[in-house]
Parts: sequence; structure tokens; C-alpha cells
Amino acid sequence: MNKPLWSRTLFLAFFLVSAGSEVGAFEAALGEAQPFSFEMLKEEAKAAAGQPYSPAPVRHAETLETVDFDAHWEIVFDSDKTVWINNNTVPVQFFHLGRYFKEPVKIHMVEGGQAREILYSPDYYSIPEDNPAKALPDDIGFAGFRVMNSHLRNDWMSFLGASYFRTDGALAQYGLSARAVAVDPAMPQAEEFPRFSAFWLAPPQNPDNDLQIMARLEGPSLEGAFRFDVRHDDGTVMNIENFLYTRNAIDRLGLAPLTSMFWYSETNRATAPDWRPEIHDSDGLSIWTGTGEKLWRPLNNPDRVVVSSFFDENIEGYGLLQRDRNFDNFQDDSVFYDRRPSVWVEPLEDWGKGAVQLLEIPTDDEIHDNIAVYWIPEEPIGSGETHALRYRLHWLADQPFTPDLARVVATRIGRGGVPGQPRPDAKAKFVIDFEGGQLGQLDAEDDVELVVNTPRGTIDNPYTLPIVDTDRWRTVFDLQPVDDQTLELRAYLALDGTPLTETWLYQFNPKALERQVSPLRPD
Repeated sequence: MNKPLWSRTLFLAFFLVSAGSEVGAFEAALGEAQPFSFEMLKEEAKAAAGQPYSPAPVRHAETLETVDFDAHWEIVFDSDKTVWINNNTVPVQFFHLGRYFKEPVKIHMVEGGQAREILYSPDYYSIPEDNPAKALPDDIGFAGFRVMNSHLRNDWMSFLGASYFRTDGALAQYGLSARAVAVDPAMPQAEEFPRFSAFWLAPPQNPDNDLQIMARLEGPSLEGAFRFDVRHDDGTVMNIENFLYTRNAIDRLGLAPLTSMFWYSETNRATAPDWRPEIHDSDGLSIWTGTGEKLWRPLNNPDRVVVSSFFDENIEGYGLLQRDRNFDNFQDDSVFYDRRPSVWVEPLEDWGKGAVQLLEIPTDDEIHDNIAVYWIPEEPIGSGETHALRYRLHWLADQPFTPDLARVVATRIGRGGVPGQPRPDAKAKFVIDFEGGQLGQLDAEDDVELVVNTPRGTIDNPYTLPIVDTDRWRTVFDLQPVDDQTLELRAYLALDGTPLTETWLYQFNPKALERQVSPLRPD
């Protein structure tokens, strides 16, 4: 899975808008009214899956190729032409086409069972005379849309490019993305990127929500219909219902996928060339299994593509989280990594047997999204099948459900051994900090036990103690590998055999220790 570069760089640019306008003062040019319902959208997608895939040719591709990042930045939406949805309560603006998104999408307004297309016009934008976009025809179309805050100075939700979408969470800062599906990620064949080709914006059926969005998904191997019921308050919650119709068999179908960026954190800080202490949109994967176990897997920036699968049945939920909210740990006052949202996937029905799969891709910069996570059903995906899924996305500062267990707040790795004594080259030291649950009520006199497992090698010098003047506990142990094979480590704290913390998981490659500690060694 290689997410296109534009998906990070250009999303960062779309905060500049002109002065606000009177609510509902502008009336968009609309197409003819047509009957519409979600059932009709499903039938259309199902019928299309029974036909050969025939994407529409890209119009004026050569001109769009010249609308690069700088040229696209110059194209400013005229906020006086903001379109207001749901009785003038939800303001919507539109993205312009460019080099990184050449395929237009149709955007409709829905009211009373009738849909009318919002017709594109270059008058929606302020475009400099020397900008190549000036040469595009008056019907070229929109690239996507974003939902604005009421003052129109910034947006809180965006749909742009392929099937990607995201919100700014509870802390008003964009970060990771979600998308409709992942088709053959991290496979020998090229990954497919189905796209949302049309949207329908409607008043919500539930008055507690702000907006209902329906979308048509198109791709070589499948077609789909999606419905999003969106509530924006202290963060954003999306109830998502989708129907996927396969045209071809799919080797790996990732459902409810999330895409993020992890370059380095306190775990692998020694390998980073940048001056900032940490750079990441998310720092870990949280999984609540169907058996009730709570897992935490810190993210890696490996030296090769790594795929990890966590098998389960009727999973309770999973998410990519940004647990570190301390500005001092990032020192970035431009894009504010400490404010990036966490996203939690909550199934709204039993998903049966399958696996949460984590994909980690090497990166040497923050402009690349190198992390993906998704659910893979156990059953093979054949042609001519229908797959329906219901789930809820929570875009928050933290995961929406707080367990009684303490959680992992930091993972650090260094050379093993004892300070002041010769350090063995192959031994690694792990330091894990926990916080929350009952830990704050315990002290060093309590018999808190570290339970740690490794499939190979030995664990040496383990100990666990509260961190002075905090409510945190720290556990420390050395790992002596027996070879260069990757290890899957597990650890948690317990009292009288009862877990006090979530289970820490870590995938450790002994060869990576050299990368971790070599910058600290003298020549």
C-alpha cells in the first residue's frame, strides 16, 4: 500500500478561504431533479459489478498535470459561494481538480427523495490569470468536497482523492485518514485504489446528526454503495454502512481501513535525522479482541515492508491512536502532531472470523503515509459476491471507551546490560511505561508482577517499580536473542494473577538494534 503523496501534502494546504458570506445567500446552479434513494444506489452498484469495468477517460489530462502543488494552492474557493445543506446549517465547499486528482466526482443535493447535481463552474474559485487551470473548460467538474465550520475559516471533514476521507477530530487538527476499502494491499500484484465517483449530501435521518452522505464506489474488482451518518460535536462520529459487490475474486480485501504516518517516536528516536523529538500521526495500534483482551502494539518504522496479522472472532474494535498529547515531545508549532486525532473502529454487528492486519512501510520523511490497518475476513473473496458491513468511526483525542486496565504510554529500546559495565552487543533493553487503572493506587510494596514472554531467547534482569512523583509505573527487562529472526514479544503487569494493564505487543528485529544504538556509539 503506497498512498499517493498528494494525500498528505495537499490536505495540509486547504485551510485558506476568503471572507465569510451570509448564510444561505448563494444559490448553486443545479441539474434536473431525479428520484434517488440508497436502495437505488445499491442496485446501481450491483448492476455495474456484473459488467466489465470501463472507467471514463480523463479529460484534459495534460493540462491537469500542470496544476501542481503550487498552482493548486493558488486556486482559492470563494466562500461567498458556499453551499449550505440541511436547512442552511451545514456549509460545504468544493475542491478543484489538479495533478494529483484528475478524475472528477459528481456531487448532489438530496431533499424529499429527489437528487439534483451541483453543477461545476469556475466561478466557484479565484484563479490567477497565469494559472494553468484557467485553460480548463467550464464543465471540468469537482475533485471532492469539504464541510466547513460555521465561520467558514476552516473545515472539519474532507472527502478528496480515491476513496479517502478524514476529519479534524476533537482537537481541530487533521492527521490520519480513513478510506472505503483496501484492495490487495501489500501483495505481489499492484494495489487497486477504487474511488468515490459520486456523492449525495442529504439532511440526516437522525436529528442528532449533522449530515448524511451517500457515495458510489467504483473500481476494477468491485463496485460499492456507502452511507455515512455524521455527527460533529466534541470530535466526529460516523456510522457507516456499505455494500460491496465484487466483479473479480480478490486475494486480500481490507475492510474499514485506516491510513496513517509513523516516522519515529521515543522508541526509535536515535535513528531519526530531524531536530524534532517525535514525528508521527499515530503512535500505536489498539485492539480489543472478541475474548475481551486489550492489546497495544507500538508502531514501527521498519527497514522493510512488514505485515502483522492479529486473528480474532467478532472483534470488539481497533484503532490507530495518538496517545502522546505533550507538545514538548514534538516541538512542532506548525502542524501540531500533539493534536492529531485518534480513530477507533467499532463494529456495529458481529464480523465473524478474520484478522486485523497492520501494514508498516519504511519511510524517511513525514510526507509519506506508511501505516495502514484494516480487517480481513477469513473467508475467501470470490467474484459475484455481496459483502455488507456496518461500523462506527470515532475521530477523537482518545479511544471512546475507557477500560479499567492501565495503558501503555511509552516504549523505549536501547542496549542491554548494566550501566558502567561492558555492554553486550546483541542484548536489547526494553523500558515500558504504564499509566491508569489501579496502578495509581499501588506502591512499591505491592506485589506487582511483570509477565513477559518471548518465543525465543531469554529475558534477563526484569523489574517493575512506580516512577517517582508520578502515577506511572515502569517495567524494565533485557532480551537476549539467539538469532537474527524477528520476535513477537508480549508483556503486561499483574497483581495476584489478575492483569492490571493492557497487553503490550512488540515486533522486534534484532538487526534493528544496530540501527537503534549505532548513532550513539563513538567512532
